[in-house]
Amino acid sequence: MKIILSTDNAHKLKEIAELLDGKVELLSKTEAGYGDIHPVEDGDTLEANALIKIKDIQSGAEDFIIGDDTGLFVRALNGEPGVYSARYAGAEGNDEKNRTKLLKALEGIEDRSAYFKTVIAVKHGNETYTVEGICSGRITEEERGDAGFGYDPIFVPNGEEKTFAEMTDDEKNKISHRGRALQAFIKSINLA
Repeated sequence: MKIILSTDNAHKLKEIAELLDGKVELLSKTEAGYGDIHPVEDGDTLEANALIKIKDIQSGAEDFIIGDDTGLFVRALNGEPGVYSARYAGAEGNDEKNRTKLLKALEGIEDRSAYFKTVIAVKHGNETYTVEGICSGRITEEERGDAGFGYDPIFVPNGEEKTFAEMTDDEKNKISHRGRALQAFIKSINLA
């Protein structure tokens, strides 16, 4: 059995490979021969975008094809950046610009509560389904830490003092939205 992850994002591949801990073979879409497929994530929800990512990839009956989408939802901003998290500051998807825009939008706002949500779409043979993981927390007033990617330097999970970017990979993977979604996927295919 193989898992084909419909992405070439090195950060996602690394994070998911660590969570799978060698239990199955993980391939990027390019490694699986689908590097020329570039789906347009134009869905209105994380679920829609995750499903778009797996739509055009085919594989053997034993293989699982997964695609994910993640959003950061900030209460004081009515759920922004949400489904547009990767493109919050523009179509080019620059992490630093996205964080800067979000911190500026929250200047002077006391309620900094937010949550990350990851949806993983799974295709196995003729079956397609989704699983999700959520991690609630708050947005800091400034960036902290050098690890991770995206909004990790400005997000502190509930019950923690460190941002995701200040945590080790192991610490983050145990509590993160992607870690929780992947655990739900692993459970759904009886790998747990």
